[in-house]
Amino acid sequence: MTGPLIRIEALTRRFQTGGGVLARPREMLAVREVTLDIGKGEVVGVVGESGCGKSTLARLVLRLIEPTSGRVSFDGTDLSSLSPAALRRMRRRMAMVFQDPYSSLDPRFTLARVLEEPFRVQGEALALDRLDEMLAAVGLPAAMAESHPHQLSGGQRQRVGIARALALRPDFVVLDEPTASLDVSIQAQIIALLADLRDQLGLTYLFISHDLGLVRYFCDRIVVMYLGAVVEVLPTAKAAPRHPYTRALTQSAFVPDPARRRQLAPLAGEIPSPFNLPPGCAFASRCPLASDRCRAERPVLSDDPDHPVACFHPL
Repeated sequence: MTGPLIRIEALTRRFQTGGGVLARPREMLAVREVTLDIGKGEVVGVVGESGCGKSTLARLVLRLIEPTSGRVSFDGTDLSSLSPAALRRMRRRMAMVFQDPYSSLDPRFTLARVLEEPFRVQGEALALDRLDEMLAAVGLPAAMAESHPHQLSGGQRQRVGIARALALRPDFVVLDEPTASLDVSIQAQIIALLADLRDQLGLTYLFISHDLGLVRYFCDRIVVMYLGAVVEVLPTAKAAPRHPYTRALTQSAFVPDPARRRQLAPLAGEIPSPFNLPPGCAFASRCPLASDRCRAERPVLSDDPDHPVACFHPL
């Protein structure tokens, strides 16, 4: 039996901010001891409110930023052990699609130059037929190769970002909220494109989003994060949530169908400061099931291989 494509072990990242004459530096724990395996061909979603550490986790997985502790292994190779040259070669097999399709593209470059960049980094040349193939794969005509990003719509720019990510035929792609800045109709087109590319190319995705409904539709498993920590891993997109936070996210999701629309139930209570986390469960101040134990002791993910949850009172 082969191992997972991605293995994340006790991954932690601290950031220090401030400091100077009038202020002491403060430390924020952005990602806290995250452990997760991602199998080949799997689509794993990471969901949570803004500021929960999703994007930081995405960048740690690709070693775009360095962890404070823990490690990430790619197909059995510890990424932290690689030299810069070896890491550059390994990057052929992994890529990222960013949230903002405009700021992630150099406005001075034509699309041909944008798509040539991954090959330049690897010391290779981009053949013209490969350029046409890359554009066709994401539904763009070859004639667009000499266009600049400002001449494209938001959906077209995101298609270029996807084409660039797939330029070197990677095995693993991190999708960091790739539809967040797009209209709903365009979101559906991009998700359909990503699903088709996954089937055609056998890709593995880590899909970052704050939209639980979208994650449930697109992903095989769902990782739920709260203030830097994983609080639940749903084994399937349709699995019933066991953590009160996940249930609250589900109940606060808007349903557009009037026949199925229900009363929105936004989360109440104050979110703890990431610079000063409470001693117990970080969700205790907002949780209707919180007990004295929750406020004093931090829960860890259970060892349930099918549906781990970090809660003393799971549903």
